Amino acid sequence: MKKVLYTSLFLIFTLTGYGQTKNNMEKFDTNFAHTVYFWLTNPDDQEDRIAFETSLRKFLNTSAYAKTNYIGKPPKASRDVVDGSFTYALIVTFESAEAQQKYQDEAAHKLFIEEASHLWSKVIVYDSTGI
Repeated sequence: MKKVLYTSLFLIFTLTGYGQTKNNMEKFDTNFAHTVYFWLTNPDDQEDRIAFETSLRKFLNTSAYAKTNYIGKPPKASRDVVDGSFTYALIVTFESAEAQQKYQDEAAHKLFIEEASHLWSKVIVYDSTGI
């Protein structure tokens, strides 16, 4: 009986804590998505990782234009079509292309580039608008 109770509580916590809900799906703005992949020069250096993450989080927390954001690292690739060569991924959404351009020009973004650009060797950006 205890096992069933613990399993039920685990499932409830998992589904309500981590599942997609109407509220958190509404936060992702499909008008404009800005996806950035970073390759750190020294991806195994923990100090570089901490410096990069700290600067990136500071920037995202002060951006006046980023509506939602996601920072990720590549999982261990399970299929040949998965590119796990990058060090970090960033996905930011905006209400419009104009808001994304303002984000590019804002002081917080420029400070992030100044603080962290020496840490990466490559950056690729994919921008998209919703259909």
